[in-house]
Amino acid sequence: MSRTGLRAAGTAAVAAAALSAALAPVSPSVAAVGERGMSATVRYTEYGIPHITAADYAGLGYGTGYAAAKDNACLIAQGVVTLRGERSRYFGPDASPDRALSSASTNLASDVFFTGVNDSGIVERLAAAPAPYGPTGDVRELSRGWAAGYNRYLREGGVADPACKGAAWLKPITALDVYRRGYALAMLGGSGMVTDQITEAAPPSGARAGTGAQSLEKAAEGARGLLTNTDMGSNAIAVGADATANGRGVLLGNPHYPWHNGRRFWQMQQTIPGELDVSGAALLGAPSVNIGHTSTFAWSHTVATGVPFSLTELRLAPGDPTSYFVDGRIEKMTQRRVTVQARQPDGTLKPVARTQWRSRYGPIVTSVSSIGLPWTTWNAYAITDPNATNLRLANTSLALDKARTTGEAVRALKQTQGLPWVNTIAADSRGKALFAQIQVLPNVTNAFADRCNSLLGHLTLRQAGLAILDGTRSSCAPGKAPGTVQPGILDPDRYPVLTRGDYVTNSNDSYWLSNPGKPLTGYDRIIGDEKTARTLRTRSGIVSVQDQLAESRFTRTDMQDLVFADRNHAGELAAAGTVEMCRDMRLGEPCDVLAKWDGTADAGSRGALLFDRYWRKALSAWDLWRTPFDASDPVRTPRGFNTGSWAARKALVDAVDELRTSNIPLDAPLGEHQYVTRNGERIPLGGGSEDLGVLNKIEAAWTPGKGYTEVTTGSSYVQVVSFDGDACPDTRTLLTYSQSADPTSPHYADQTRLFSKKGWVAERFCSGEIGRAPGLRVVTLTGN
Repeated sequence: MSRTGLRAAGTAAVAAAALSAALAPVSPSVAAVGERGMSATVRYTEYGIPHITAADYAGLGYGTGYAAAKDNACLIAQGVVTLRGERSRYFGPDASPDRALSSASTNLASDVFFTGVNDSGIVERLAAAPAPYGPTGDVRELSRGWAAGYNRYLREGGVADPACKGAAWLKPITALDVYRRGYALAMLGGSGMVTDQITEAAPPSGARAGTGAQSLEKAAEGARGLLTNTDMGSNAIAVGADATANGRGVLLGNPHYPWHNGRRFWQMQQTIPGELDVSGAALLGAPSVNIGHTSTFAWSHTVATGVPFSLTELRLAPGDPTSYFVDGRIEKMTQRRVTVQARQPDGTLKPVARTQWRSRYGPIVTSVSSIGLPWTTWNAYAITDPNATNLRLANTSLALDKARTTGEAVRALKQTQGLPWVNTIAADSRGKALFAQIQVLPNVTNAFADRCNSLLGHLTLRQAGLAILDGTRSSCAPGKAPGTVQPGILDPDRYPVLTRGDYVTNSNDSYWLSNPGKPLTGYDRIIGDEKTARTLRTRSGIVSVQDQLAESRFTRTDMQDLVFADRNHAGELAAAGTVEMCRDMRLGEPCDVLAKWDGTADAGSRGALLFDRYWRKALSAWDLWRTPFDASDPVRTPRGFNTGSWAARKALVDAVDELRTSNIPLDAPLGEHQYVTRNGERIPLGGGSEDLGVLNKIEAAWTPGKGYTEVTTGSSYVQVVSFDGDACPDTRTLLTYSQSADPTSPHYADQTRLFSKKGWVAERFCSGEIGRAPGLRVVTLTGN
């Protein structure tokens, strides 16, 4: 047998064994947490950054869980309540969750969804399965230790955050709670994106008939915005030996994540001498670093364009909308009755029951994004989410934590197959730069889609990479691919991977222009699109890299300057034309303000706010550019601002009126009206929205009369890692919203102030560097 055949056969055998184990009774050890024998040392350096050292993985998790609870116990506990399906019990059924772990609009919808997950026992079965399908032994120990460390901090009574101090819902956890969080994060791009639509799905009660879905044209239009999500995004740039001053790698990681909910990053270093030494950040509740670096390898993630789920159209049986045809036979849907306890206005608890419906292809769903998929007497739609059987995210993270080179990273991604909805961008000390979109997607190749897509599916696949498959044929369910650890997911060898000596970059567009000098083409549509217009932020990132290389090779400081230059790429393309248009309109003062604008989104920039408000309104104009997108010149098209656009002219007038009505000077510095308030202190911020093409992304709701008064999402954990030949990488970091969400903590806003000034934290990686930190604090933890 060939090596490839051996690999496929071995993988299939392991997967089959894991699947059998996943169906077996759950081991009671999943729920058991004890801290006997666990120990860790936590050293705190500037800005409250913990450096956790232990002799084994259980101890490392112990120290990590303790330190995480010290900074963010309330946010973590909120997530535990969510994942246990108990939000309605404590906060009432009608209030809104923070959307950190699903898209649910109400506590009741969230509870119905997660109680359904818990009643199914899927997380317990996955946790009990052996690796690679289930957690590795190291991940099991980390998770067990993390829960014990979190519980220790709660037991010590150190929680001072008024958000949960003394709350009835602040309770101990188990390793199962740690697994549940990772499982929910994996589903965020699929089932977690349509939580309401799953929990509200119900058979038609009237005599509605028809094809069910909205018109094909409307559905195709809705599909275009399928993965448009300002809640999460990222920039990452990896530069290799051919483009750095010292001939080694440099990495920028700049994820854009929520600032306030439980999907925040938290910074740390984790060390097991001789086994593991990694520094970076993790999403709250994760037992190990998610993005960061070792002594020779650095990586970040960006949200990918791959659609991590498919839909299946069910042809329903006449007279029974809960039965459907498969291979000419009628098959009954299954139903699960889910009951949650909901707090009433008088404080009593009342059971609320809902029914969840499921087909062999997955749960019934009534819409996805703006694609209406009503359940009628004729048809219904099911969502197939391969990440609903994926508990491998922690396996992948830990494997990357151990990587030493970009080559090892690719092997780790292909072997663990756990990343649900992100790309990986990396650099190493050898001077290699890597882009890899190896994630968990349905096994829907172009050939399979051609054979199995419905008519609507052909349109949505072309527009957005979303397959809508024919449920009347069992052969149209995504099947087992060679080399995969899980049935129904795409072969890891089918994904785009690019290693370069100069650079790769990604800002949430597809793989196509990871490096414009080597466009990637020929991949399955479900992975992403090719030869289509890129966002302004993608173009801004590429232009910024090209401009730097035209001047000189990259250094660490060059990369720091690049991300916080706050270049407004929309302004670079359209400001001069807008001034010309404005003068033609004889508007006076606005023209002078825009003519003097420095073209940035710095906090002190005058004219940036006026351009921002104008440009957001102008974007809807169909005739904004004179030169349309050209696939042969994708970085610089579309371009040529159309000064004759009536929509753009109206947008400018409306923006001027808006600021004047709000009593905001047209030349007010951006930071006077883009800021956050922490304990009564107003902190001005630079940066700009997706629409402006600013790499340092800041998204905030507009408050008439005040401006952008609180950030909702944007730059979060920013790292620039440079390798200089020794074991201590030259690294600068910044956690924009600071380490702690607790307003009583000294680390509630310290890095936010630093962010306001475009400052950075000089990372301490090697033990000697940590030991020399001023004000070093050491906490020694030993389990009973």
